[in-house]
Formats: sequence, C-alpha cells, structure tokens
Amino acid sequence: MGGQTGMARGCGHPAALHTGEAPILASATVGARFWLLIEHSGPWAAYLDECRLPDDTHALIERATALGIRPQLIRRPGRRAAAGGPLHVFVASSAGSRPWIAEGTFERSNDLDLGSLVHGVVPESCILVDEPVFLVCTHAKRNACCARLGLPLARFLDENLPGNVWETTHVGGDRYAANLVCLPHGLYYGSMSQAAAIAAANAYRNGEVVLDRYRGRAGIPEPLQAAEHFVRAHTGELSVSGVAVESSRSESEGDATVCIVHRTKPGGLSRFRVVVEPAVFAAPCGTACTEQISTYRLTELSELSPALA
Repeated sequence: MGGQTGMARGCGHPAALHTGEAPILASATVGARFWLLIEHSGPWAAYLDECRLPDDTHALIERATALGIRPQLIRRPGRRAAAGGPLHVFVASSAGSRPWIAEGTFERSNDLDLGSLVHGVVPESCILVDEPVFLVCTHAKRNACCARLGLPLARFLDENLPGNVWETTHVGGDRYAANLVCLPHGLYYGSMSQAAAIAAANAYRNGEVVLDRYRGRAGIPEPLQAAEHFVRAHTGELSVSGVAVESSRSESEGDATVCIVHRTKPGGLSRFRVVVEPAVFAAPCGTACTEQISTYRLTELSELSPALA
C-alpha cells in the first residue's frame, strides 16, 4: 500500500492512515489503565454486549466496565479453541511505574476479584506472567481493515513470538490498523507492517519503545502522551520508563498544555518544559473527500536548569 492514495479498501479511511504517512502520536486510548482479557474464540459482534457469550461472561464484562477496567475478547491467531470449559483470563495494570499482567482460570466469573485489580493488587487465584502479551486488533465486524491488515500481522507475530500473541477486539483507533498493543505497559502502535511490528515487539521485550509508528501509552491524557513523545524524539531516550510527565496544566488562553517532563538517565534526572497544542492533519484522498486527523504540535521544548528542576 505504500505510496498509494485514495481510500484503503474496505474501511473507508485514506490509505495514508495505514502506511505511517499520517501522524499517529498521542493517540493511545486514554481510558485504559486496567485490563481484562477474556479468551473467546468468536464470532465477535461489532460490540461486546452484542456478542454471543455466556451470561456469566456478560456479567463479568459489565462488572469490569463499571469499575473502569477495559474488557477485551482475545483468541489465538489462526486457531479457534473449543467452546465451553473454564473461563481463561488475563488481568493487567498499566498504571504507575511498575505495571504487571497476571493469568487465571475460573469456573465462575464471580470468583475473579476485580476490586483488587483497580487497587493495583493481583487478584487471588491469578498468577503473574513474566512474558509480555501482544494484542493485535482483528475485529472485522468493527472495521474491515482491522481484519484485513490485522489477521496476517497476528499470524506473523505468533510465528515469531509463539505463545505471546493474541488476536483481540477493538482497541481504539481502527483508522490506524494494523494496531498492536504491548501489555502490561499499554504501549500502542499503529499502521504496522510486519517489519515494524516485530521491531516494536522485540524492543518492548528489551524494555524499550520504537518511536516509528508509536501511538503512545494507554491511560495517559493525549497532550501528555505528545509531550513524552517529543522529549523522547529530542533526547533519544527509548527506555519504556525513561520518560514521564511530572505535572501539567492548561494555558488560561488557548488550547496549549504545559508539561514538566523528566528523563531518567545515568547520574540523575533531567527535566524539560514542554508546550504542545492541538493540530489537524488533512489526509489526502485523491478524490473530493478528506479525512481530518487530530494530532499535536510542539511549540516549546526547553531543558530546565538544575536550579529550576
């Protein structure tokens, strides 16, 4: 698809959105700080409440949603497990500096203590998982491009990282298909080719991010995602925990957001004052139509002196 213009076939989004030509920074899902992944082979309807699931599973999804936990259905790439049997789940906390993911199997959904999860505690009967979990959105009923681009990507990653990769339902931002989410940190990547995806996955396994096609970290407001991105681009800091926003405020006039961002480095911290503003990218169609993509632009980035920091 590289170099094409016009709409990406089957999804109604300009092809530029699927090739990395359009800006995708600061577009990770803001509301996802806690995760509930439920294995279900499908089929998947457009929305979770429309899926044919056991009543017990629907009740678990409703309970998670009420607590602010993001529910996702997952399945192994290219394989469909037999229906029935115990409930197999992953639960994850992307919040804070020490994210984690754990796995559990339950006969009844009520046995899963989601209250512990939202307090950052591993629920009873769940076991911490040492390896990262990679989610690829393949939710065809939500958007055709997620399946057309996501399915081959999920199979490719599964061949290279067996046991760590799952197909999943809508993760947000289907315009950026193929989408990849790295848990437990909740790192989002979009417009992924096979080469870009394996590079991002291997970097994450080594505790780093790849800025190319990096959408941001889930659970963080979009302007703060943008501020972190610009500091990484400026400093070359790629470690997952190496950059974080300490504080932020909105300007009294205009839409700018002012952030203090720290970078962890050998010997201590450096701090930066970062100002970002909303911007719009108009993706070319090659026809009369145009899709406008919300993004952010950098208006100021300055390192604070040690006295101010």
